[in-house]
Amino acid sequence: MTNPDDLLKKADIQKIARDGAKIYNQVKDQYDPRHTGKFLAIEIESRKVYLGQTSAEALNKARQNHPNKVFYVVKIGFEVAETVAKSYLK
Repeated sequence: MTNPDDLLKKADIQKIARDGAKIYNQVKDQYDPRHTGKFLAIEIESRKVYLGQTSAEALNKARQNHPNKVFYVVKIGFEVAETVAKSYLK
């Protein structure tokens, strides 16, 4: 597994944030309001979305299918401006 700091250095965070926000806006009606307060981790290349009770749970699900990626994470029901494009690798 790649070092998380190396992943973040190599990642285009602005692209992940921009594309992740677009994908979230396209799928948010499927999750909001039923899952308000939960988290989605979005892998922008595949456009796959992973739901979790916490950001860590959503990221763990996403990493199972997309190791060594940086994900766009959003808290459902909150403004996109409150989100961060980040990956937490252990």
